Amino acid sequence: MRGPVTWYRDPWRSPRVLAGITAFYLVWSLLPVLIAVMFSFNDGRSRTNWQGFSLRWYWGDPTRSVWHNASLHTALLQTLKLGVIATVITVPLGVLFAIGVDRWRGRLPSGANVLMLVSFVIPEVLLAVALLFVMTNLALPIGLGTSAQVVGLVTYQVAYPAVLVRARLATIGKQYEEAATDLGASPLGSLWRVTMPMLKPAIFASTVLVFADVIDDFVLVRYLSAGSSTEPVSVKIYNTARAAPTPALNALATLLLLAALAAVVIGYLVYRRMTRGDATAADRGLAAFAGEA
Repeated sequence: MRGPVTWYRDPWRSPRVLAGITAFYLVWSLLPVLIAVMFSFNDGRSRTNWQGFSLRWYWGDPTRSVWHNASLHTALLQTLKLGVIATVITVPLGVLFAIGVDRWRGRLPSGANVLMLVSFVIPEVLLAVALLFVMTNLALPIGLGTSAQVVGLVTYQVAYPAVLVRARLATIGKQYEEAATDLGASPLGSLWRVTMPMLKPAIFASTVLVFADVIDDFVLVRYLSAGSSTEPVSVKIYNTARAAPTPALNALATLLLLAALAAVVIGYLVYRRMTRGDATAADRGLAAFAGEA
């Protein structure tokens, strides 16, 4: 039987302490979420006293369920609207920014890297206050509401696709584009038919990440909201929870959680599938140029 000193010095010992800390963190993080989800199926109004399983707060209650409550409907639709619009704008901007900086020669690429990293550490509330000041004090055609929320979300989220795509470009290297150029491809042709297929995993991962983060945002969308008609789910839950909350809020939050989890799971599966054929995609593009030559 090994002594404690021998066990401590063994580099191949089981990391029990680390495993214990990890398990404690997972339980501490996930247990409140699971409890909130569980009470969304509570038959009574209480969010602390279990009174039986029911779908009352999803669609059973004729006035206060998520399905029948107009204000909850509005919040859910606003969340999905912001998620789709902000993602559709953010991802192409981030991809174009990453490709442009990657091809720029001089000091711009290093400065752009610093700028992107700074955007990660700037407090979101600081950006929200700055945008609120701009929207309300400058003569801009954009007022508070959905448009202002989209501008704020795009400003805050554009760093994610830019960083992911730049990292992907650094991994791919220049050899495929150089080979396509040797086969007679134009710079735009080699970018579109060789590089872009290999960037699809990073672009898709960026899309999933941005969408999941946007529908979960609270600070920016709250500061730039124009009232109850432009409040997404996160703001609606915050405002209602301080008044007379019902399990309908739990049901609304559960739907949002399921949407985010579905986006992440689908994104992971598609990413795994897409990364298996990186070289194949590039080879098909090169073969096309070789056939044209």
